[in-house]
Amino acid sequence: MRPSGMLRKRRMYRGLFDRGIWFFSIYQEIQLESVAVNVTIQDFVADVESKLFFRNKQQVSEEIMFVFPVDPDTVVYTFYATMGDTRIEAMLWDKEEAQKLHKATSGMENLRYLQDQPDIWGPVFVCFLGTLPPNRDVAINLCYIQELPLHTDGAALFCWPQDLFPQHMRFSWQISEDEILENLHFRICLQSACGVSHVDINSSHTPLQYTAPDQTSAEVWPCQMPESQSGKVSLKSTPWHFDDLQLLVYYKRPHNLSAVVESRDPKAAPGSLLGDSVVMVTLKPSIPEVVPSTGQLGEFLFLIDCSLFQDAQNTLLFLLKSLPVGCYFNIYSFGATFKAFYPQSVEYTQESMDNAVRRLSSICPDLGGCDLLGLLKSIYSTPLLHEHPRQLFIFIQRKISSEEEAIMAEVHRYRDDQRCFCFPVNSCDSFNLCQAISLETKGECVCIHSKLDMTSEAVKCLQQALKPLASEISLHWDLPPGLEVTMIRKAPESIFQGHQSIIYAQIHGQAQDPEADVAAVTLKYLVGSQSFNYTLRFSLFPSADDRLPVHRMAMMHLLWKLSRDGTSRSEKGIWQNAVTFSLSLGVQSPFTSSIAVRMELMDTWHHDSLPLDSPMLLPPSHNLVPCQLLWCGFRPVWFNSTKFWMVQKFQFCLEMLHPKASDAVVLTKLSSPRKEQESPPEELVMEEPPPFHISWDWKISPLSTRLCDFSSLRAVVALWKANGSWDLTSALTLALGLSKAEVKGQKPSKHVKPTAWATVLALVWLHRYKWRVSWSELLEAKSCRWLQDQTEIHLNECLEAANSLLGCLVEPIIFRM
Repeated sequence: MRPSGMLRKRRMYRGLFDRGIWFFSIYQEIQLESVAVNVTIQDFVADVESKLFFRNKQQVSEEIMFVFPVDPDTVVYTFYATMGDTRIEAMLWDKEEAQKLHKATSGMENLRYLQDQPDIWGPVFVCFLGTLPPNRDVAINLCYIQELPLHTDGAALFCWPQDLFPQHMRFSWQISEDEILENLHFRICLQSACGVSHVDINSSHTPLQYTAPDQTSAEVWPCQMPESQSGKVSLKSTPWHFDDLQLLVYYKRPHNLSAVVESRDPKAAPGSLLGDSVVMVTLKPSIPEVVPSTGQLGEFLFLIDCSLFQDAQNTLLFLLKSLPVGCYFNIYSFGATFKAFYPQSVEYTQESMDNAVRRLSSICPDLGGCDLLGLLKSIYSTPLLHEHPRQLFIFIQRKISSEEEAIMAEVHRYRDDQRCFCFPVNSCDSFNLCQAISLETKGECVCIHSKLDMTSEAVKCLQQALKPLASEISLHWDLPPGLEVTMIRKAPESIFQGHQSIIYAQIHGQAQDPEADVAAVTLKYLVGSQSFNYTLRFSLFPSADDRLPVHRMAMMHLLWKLSRDGTSRSEKGIWQNAVTFSLSLGVQSPFTSSIAVRMELMDTWHHDSLPLDSPMLLPPSHNLVPCQLLWCGFRPVWFNSTKFWMVQKFQFCLEMLHPKASDAVVLTKLSSPRKEQESPPEELVMEEPPPFHISWDWKISPLSTRLCDFSSLRAVVALWKANGSWDLTSALTLALGLSKAEVKGQKPSKHVKPTAWATVLALVWLHRYKWRVSWSELLEAKSCRWLQDQTEIHLNECLEAANSLLGCLVEPIIFRM
């Protein structure tokens, strides 16, 4: 979500806005004087009408432009600026015609130079507004629609950036009610068939005012309104200085399933998207935290920048050991070219894990290019595995050269089929790209600030990726006879815990019974082996909304679908329909482009001061203004957090005080099976690697290194089997600091299998370090699942013997039995 706009001078400033997305602050001399905002929120979609009044406080004229970052879930459908008697309005054109107009428009270089600015990244809507004289105002009218993110507690989250509050209010300790009344008008309407429970705003305000007896609609004024308004809520203070205004909307019943129906446009022909009703359905499956299941589903793909090969090998080893039996996985390395361990993902077994571990050392350094685009295209061309949702772990250090837009287009195309966890290193030029990829796929981006935390951060994300999810999702419609549904955006095959999905469908046809006004939709899905279904009944005749927010969002997804399907100009009918759709609702698409037009040429307030070549004096045909949706290159983010700087300095001092120990003994023999390895199958893409000889330089905090013997921990992990158990070998007893005679002498009874006894021993030994190594929970959980599946293992006896042998006091709860 990036609902931020800015009036800029020719130089650039920068700042941060919600969820790490750039917000561009204004120049101090061109101040935001007052704001009027009207927001309508229906379930998880917000329709925003805003009017921003800026004033040039300088004594000289300034060239200005408006920049509005947009994301894939935002549709800007109205933009115009008013300066005196002049109005500059953005309009959509057929893309081919717009390109011709761009060539004929002077000043396009004023936009293109933005693409090289270090503080702008991703897609932005830009309009050059010309010259603003001293002490003059410009009014910006901006309307957009956006799908709201789901807050962790289930609320809909709407944000308004602090930079779009009047500047004198943001930096004042005391603000009078008269000032708020005069300069800040903020009205929020809430609508939901589920009923509005309450709202939470990060500033003091008066109570919520319901406007319907059943509490399905309400209004909030987070700033004082005139007395003639019925039902007002006053903002008693602005958000604290540099905070964005955040509104959380809580609904009366859980949003497992909700629907919003928007009536047709009466001026449009029936059968078209505008001429039919559209339903927006929000899917948020209820997923239990703990699911009884025989295995964990998923396809895990690890993408490694070859320039990180030395550090990533150790992290990869731990990730491989932590995967659950029954999932699928593959490993890719990329540089100037890319290679895969396997042509397609393989099932995770002891054999495939051992083979992958042996092949880690075949990842060779490659300091050439960075072909992430080719790798992603190759991955996306492989079919999804049924019941195995795809999750990518991307480790990257180098800059992606001139392919950011193409990469994001690929990610956007398949965003419902994957989730990406990205790990850029601290100085990586591709940090913003990684952040955009993770946001697009509802994953997570974790910046690796030093080599110390790569393993721990990756394992934390793996823990998140292993949480239960909803799979085999399907929707079933029950409509009155004569009505049908056509899906515009289909439901995904799976939804991860804590996430939601919004789908759109067109309702067309003629009901046989004109009085039939109720339909139903049923959501069905699986969590593990458990089946769930929810049925929702909804009205087919809601109140009309002239702004058609649901139709606009549905239109956006339809246009992107046509683009993804490869619709070209040669398919004239489809292309023309797409252009017509786009122009009819002002929804920009791959088939259209923006250009602005300057209207009302008579300029009364500084006509005499205009230079002879001013655009305002040119014929109307030349009054085109630079305006375009641009893709700006990705640049590194430099954090200015004092706390972060201090943490890094502290870690550096620890490293200086505790130099790195000499490399541990090579553990090739420990991590390999005791029997001779069979030759890998011929279909493997990578050539057979040399013997596995990683330098086991595990990157763990120096402070933690002093608290336990990590050389033993490395050995124990290397001996860990794919199913979570350990074999009772002399190598394991040595790693545990025990002798073979001690282990044999303390074995509870002859009925206890050696593998079960070894696993309990290793699990108790590992538990001692749980508070020092946070990611050891994955080790414990996997081993406990294996123990739970065993019979006659005499856990109480084994635990008592292991505690006695290792000098521990581990409770039986460790086994989760």
